[in-house]
Amino acid sequence: MKIVLDRPRCEGHGLCEEAAPQLMHLDDEGELVLDREEVGEADAALAHAAVRMCPVAALRVA
Repeated sequence: MKIVLDRPRCEGHGLCEEAAPQLMHLDDEGELVLDREEVGEADAALAHAAVRMCPVAALRVA
């Protein structure tokens, strides 16, 4: 499973980071950084929660 970020769409709200801090974070400029793009079953629920939290649909799981 992979987390896909549509960088131009991301507005840096940080809700995804709150839902899955193990998988992503906002850098000092407010840009989202995926710490891990490949996600195993153990973190699948976190990845899906981050996708659901994004108010601009900048994340998806493939």
